[in-house]
Amino acid sequence: MLPVESPVTTETLRVGSELAAVLATTEETNGDLFAVELRMPPGGGPPVMHRHAPSEIYQVLSGEFTFYITGDDGVTARRVARAGETVTMAGNTPHTVRNESNEDAVAFQVHAPGGPMEGFTRSAARLAADHTPTIEEVLTIAQRNGIELLGPVPHVGSA
Repeated sequence: MLPVESPVTTETLRVGSELAAVLATTEETNGDLFAVELRMPPGGGPPVMHRHAPSEIYQVLSGEFTFYITGDDGVTARRVARAGETVTMAGNTPHTVRNESNEDAVAFQVHAPGGPMEGFTRSAARLAADHTPTIEEVLTIAQRNGIELLGPVPHVGSA
C-alpha cells in the first residue's frame, strides 16, 4: 500500500451558518486548488447569486443541495443534487447553492484556481469570529477576492 498523508487535525472555518473543513489549501497546491468538506444546515447557503473566475465542483456526500445556475442564455435553472451526485460549474457562471431540505447537507467542494474562494472564506470567517458582518463588509471582502454578488436568487422551476 502507498502511504497516504492524513492530517491529525483539520482546520474548520465558519462562514455564515456553513462549516468548511479545509482539505487542501492553495499553499499546499501551488495555488491550483482550495478543497473543503462543506457542511450546510437546513436553510443555509449564500443568500444571493454570485460569480467568480474559478471553476467549482461539488460531490454531494449526504443530504441534498439545491443549485441555481444561470446559463449562457441568461436563464436560471434550479437543480437538486443528492448524495452521490456531482455538480460542476465553469468559472464566471452566475450561481448559488442552498440547502432547501430539512437535514444537514455535506459535500466535497473544490475551487480551481483556489485563491479567490480561499481568500474570501478565510476573511469572512475571521470577520464573523469578531462580530456579525454587515452587508457592506461582506461586499468588500467579496470584491477584494474577485467575487461579484449579483442579487437575489430568482424564482425558477426544477431542472
